[in-house]
Amino acid sequence: MIDPRLQTLRVLRQHGTVTATAAALHLTPSTVSQQLRGLARELGVELLEQVGRRVQLTAAAHALLRHADLLAAQSERARAELAAHRTGIAGVLRISAMPTAFTALVAPAAARLRDANPGLAIELVEDESVHCFDLLLAGDTDIAFVLPAPGTPAPDDSRFDQRVLLEEPMDLLVPAGHRLAGRESVELAEVAADPWISGREWITHHLVVSSACAAAGFTPRIVGRTVHFNGVAAMVANGFGVSLISRLALIPPGMAVVRLPLHGDTVPIRRHLTVVRRGAREHPVIAEGLRVIRQVCHARTDVTVLDE
Repeated sequence: MIDPRLQTLRVLRQHGTVTATAAALHLTPSTVSQQLRGLARELGVELLEQVGRRVQLTAAAHALLRHADLLAAQSERARAELAAHRTGIAGVLRISAMPTAFTALVAPAAARLRDANPGLAIELVEDESVHCFDLLLAGDTDIAFVLPAPGTPAPDDSRFDQRVLLEEPMDLLVPAGHRLAGRESVELAEVAADPWISGREWITHHLVVSSACAAAGFTPRIVGRTVHFNGVAAMVANGFGVSLISRLALIPPGMAVVRLPLHGDTVPIRRHLTVVRRGAREHPVIAEGLRVIRQVCHARTDVTVLDE
């Protein structure tokens, strides 16, 4: 409903290069360059300047982007209002989520949506939170279920509507023969001297482990890194160290590990957000998707669902 070249400029701001922008929008780099040159020519201002091998947005481009973000949000509101005039929940709903929430919450919610609405096609993507924001901006997903992390947009970012849905405690994961394995709960400081398993540096789990241990007064000695909780559980089960694990995470059957709730003043909590493009939350299909996701979350007794 707005000039698609404005969307190209918005995605370029997010990704920083013409090549990455083209990949995100499923275009060729030459098409992206042509769009932006044409837009600049029509507006009579320079939008890009060359800095070494990269392009940089000009002051005029940033001014235009402020208007483009407002236009994009208004376009989403218009689509939502027009969709309300149609009968039934139909069309395509695309949902993306970070891995743990995808398995525990989003996939069951999507199945419930699909079964209740025969005219609705569901498309699902599992990805890291920062990439889910990219998918939203590019129009490749409609609802994102994410964790805030370094590199994700700030809560007041004008492009997105971000709302906290639930709070999830993290548990301590120890080998079955660990000295604390028989306890009902423990304090994090009790494993300060143990070797630790963490996520890779770009994975949210790395930040959770680092910040939780710092709050408990120690720096963990990291002996292993992985990208999935299955890898965390495998290393813990084989005696390489201890770790934190999401309350939502499923541990593969047969793993010789013990999940211990934490108590004390430094219990790490993960806050999960639902994110849509600003202006899109009232779209009937998106609103129904959010409603069913919240319904599935409420069925869990191990997390706290927050009021809207």
